[in-house]
Amino acid sequence: MTISRHNTESRAAKKSMRVLLISTSYPSDSRDWRGVFIRHIVAALSRLDGVKLSVWAPPGDLPSNVEHATSPSESRWLRRLMRANGISHIMRSGGVKGILAMIQLLRMLGQCYRRTRDVDIYHINWLQCAIPLPDNKVPALITVLGNDLKLLRLPLMRPLMRRTMAKRKVILCPNAEWMHEPLARAFGDVANVVPVSFGIDPTWFAIQRSNTTEPQRWLAVTRLTADKLGPLFEWSEPLFAESQRELHLFGPMQEGVEVPPWVNYHGAATPEDLCNKWFPRATGLITLSRHAEGRPQVMLEAMAAGLPIIASDMPAHSSIVFHGKTGLLCDSFKTYQDALNTLGSPVTNLQYGNAAREWVRNEMGTWDACANRYREIYNTLLREDAGD
Repeated sequence: MTISRHNTESRAAKKSMRVLLISTSYPSDSRDWRGVFIRHIVAALSRLDGVKLSVWAPPGDLPSNVEHATSPSESRWLRRLMRANGISHIMRSGGVKGILAMIQLLRMLGQCYRRTRDVDIYHINWLQCAIPLPDNKVPALITVLGNDLKLLRLPLMRPLMRRTMAKRKVILCPNAEWMHEPLARAFGDVANVVPVSFGIDPTWFAIQRSNTTEPQRWLAVTRLTADKLGPLFEWSEPLFAESQRELHLFGPMQEGVEVPPWVNYHGAATPEDLCNKWFPRATGLITLSRHAEGRPQVMLEAMAAGLPIIASDMPAHSSIVFHGKTGLLCDSFKTYQDALNTLGSPVTNLQYGNAAREWVRNEMGTWDACANRYREIYNTLLREDAGD
């Protein structure tokens, strides 16, 4: 379907923009940790004046003024997908199962795009979800996380994405500035790249820390895979097993990782548990991940709570952890040991934590601020589209 200039101009002049948001992740209820950031985005967009939002995503509670765009059969399939830890996990597992899941996902998305014609803007989370877009010229905002860059290495992924983008106005929105360069290199001639930071819920800023002394309770919040854990167990054992330090690990088991007995493993934790029970009593957050990351949300939430960070030295971490100010970056056992010793001092710990909180407050803002950043991009896309 071709949209005339008259139609695009009329559409841009409307008071309400009709936005279809696509996500393969969404929490099923308030205790579900999966896709919580999508729930925050949806809630914040629903509060914007002049935006009429519909959502294609796994079943979960939506704001009263947001429409479900999934069919009953799609909802059932997406619920099973979430129970299997999501499309990214299935794809990483490889094999025929991963290929079939991706084919089914693209088929369902194609059906959704074809039946949902009364749309001004597509707001698509993750690159692969844009592949089946129809040739209807409707502009698209496509968010990009760290995993998306790994997907671009798959055969045909890059040409398929370029073909899709060439048919409409597209703005790619990675959630971290470090992804701007590789995305511009891959798609800069067919799309604009505008990094957009996610927001932070105000409850994290309201946390009052009560313990920076003994015992030191260090937290690691991550999916349990070899890449996400990195050398956490190996480097930590001689520094935690027989000391006044405690390592508390939170996250879903996704690769059958063996957790050593000296680690306090609590399984998956909800944001409410972390906010109310653990962050107030924690010494800091540790992540030694080697996994492709965008801008890890749990790190930002910990920083908003006033926790200093110890992190592996990689672009996703160094873009938010400023070494010697808001946390410490490490690339060896020795630098990790030094970081634990430095932040073991209550005075230094509090200094780093306060600097982390202030930086996140100034740079990230709330989810409402994030929604306003997206609305500006919607308006840009509609103005450009009307000017064709």
